[in-house]
Amino acid sequence: MKKLFFILFSAILFWQCSAQNSFTSANKNFKTDKPKLVVGIIVDQMRYDYLHRFYGKFGNSGFKRLLENGHVLEDVHLNYTPTHTAVGHSSIFTGTTPSIHGIIANNWYDKKLKKTIYCVNDKNYHTIGGNIGGEKSPYRLQVTTIADQLHLAQVGKGKTIGISMKDRSAILPIGHTANAAYWFNSKGNGKFITSSFYMDKLPKWVTIFNNKNLPDSYLKKDWNTLYNIKDYTESISDHNTFEKKLKGEKDVTFTHSIAEMYKKKKDFSLINFTPSANTLLLEFAKATITGEKLGKNKYTDFLSISFSATDYIGHQFGVDSKEVEDAYIRLDKDLANLLSFLDKKIGQNKYTLFLTADHGALPTLPYLKSLKIPSHFFDLKDFTKYINTLTDKKYHSKNLIENISNYQIFFNKDELKRLKIKPNKLANYLVENSINYKGISKCFTAKDMQTGNFNEQIVKYTQNGYNQKISGDVLLIPQPNTVSYMKKGTEHSTGYSYDTHIPLIFYGFGIKKGVTKKFIPVIDIAPTISNILKIENPNGNKGTIITRVLK
Repeated sequence: MKKLFFILFSAILFWQCSAQNSFTSANKNFKTDKPKLVVGIIVDQMRYDYLHRFYGKFGNSGFKRLLENGHVLEDVHLNYTPTHTAVGHSSIFTGTTPSIHGIIANNWYDKKLKKTIYCVNDKNYHTIGGNIGGEKSPYRLQVTTIADQLHLAQVGKGKTIGISMKDRSAILPIGHTANAAYWFNSKGNGKFITSSFYMDKLPKWVTIFNNKNLPDSYLKKDWNTLYNIKDYTESISDHNTFEKKLKGEKDVTFTHSIAEMYKKKKDFSLINFTPSANTLLLEFAKATITGEKLGKNKYTDFLSISFSATDYIGHQFGVDSKEVEDAYIRLDKDLANLLSFLDKKIGQNKYTLFLTADHGALPTLPYLKSLKIPSHFFDLKDFTKYINTLTDKKYHSKNLIENISNYQIFFNKDELKRLKIKPNKLANYLVENSINYKGISKCFTAKDMQTGNFNEQIVKYTQNGYNQKISGDVLLIPQPNTVSYMKKGTEHSTGYSYDTHIPLIFYGFGIKKGVTKKFIPVIDIAPTISNILKIENPNGNKGTIITRVLK
């Protein structure tokens, strides 16, 4: 009997050991370790080609460090329109397009409210840290972000924070469950503020940072090029007629008299048009990491950083300007500073970082014309007059159109009912005639967007940007190199390559060094980061994991 018991006991023990070994073997590659911190960096209005154009001016510790030690994706594109700041930040962090996440522009016409609204305005909340500028929330974003999913996966543990000079760029990436979003109050007290959506008062560390009055010290200095301007051979002449003057400045050339303008009028918004705005945000990012002790517990933290100065400078002076070149040379040094700080505070290979952009931009219209490259100015007032003439001629009414904005036409549904006109009939009529207007390449009805299956990229991008609930009744696609509101400086909004082609670099924990030349839509970033974090994708996700960047 003892012998039989011993045999049975040995068999059970053997089976348990075999099962354990089998489980260990099957799961030896199933890693559960995660980065201590994820840092998502957005450089506002950064074209992909800037990485190569300014490469020779970069040091070894900023962009070059990421390029040489990270995974570089060379053909990443926004796969929707319009290519605006709010849309870009939302799409990157949700893994989906405006058709699902609902942020269809920075500002858009609200068919229900019958007025133009701003993407993050919310009167239910008030400013924390100032008197104005904080009545904001992410409630118009209809889906979750990576940060939301991380918060859900960790049952509220770990911190998720967004920072930027712009409110929308701080709020939208970090989503609905964020611990905080902070932005610069350029129209108020020149401090970093937030909304009561997040908290009742500023943390002590934010107050301490604000009390340093760094913006004031930056604005008391003029902006000159970091290096000798003669060495800025990657940009056009500083003396040209393609750029816009800063408000209060007599000329568009270096040196820019920031100190003099600031002395005349204490306008903190001036800092946005200088590289100092990026340096200020860098210092605030470091204060955020230290003050919130990010990356210091067993849970993963998430920090979104959006550098906005490059967008302000690009709009003002154009993508080929000395000012843009100097801005990226200085941003390179700020990145080097940030990476060094992360190494010391978090530890090398203990954080995952990605750097990308929310959109690109096209060269200035007069510069293109000087080179005899076809280019157009879309005059919204003239086009509105043209459309009203069409409706008056056919239907004897100039009230059928309620709003025209963001290359979309919104109908007055009450007037349609009064005249007993079917929306599709009016839409088809306007599509047939709008195509004849200068600067317009293609036109589609809302029904086309709802039912069509388009293969042409520019049309597919328009469809990805169409949201049935909130978009217009007729959608217009401008011709290449068409601008609608800036004859000098630059702008962005289209689905053409100059607006959609952006940089993307993954770096740090979980990332395999390399280069990918394959086309990648920007919505693939979110599921890739979600995979590294071992969490569920954002709930509206349409992207796929970029497996080639992962170890």
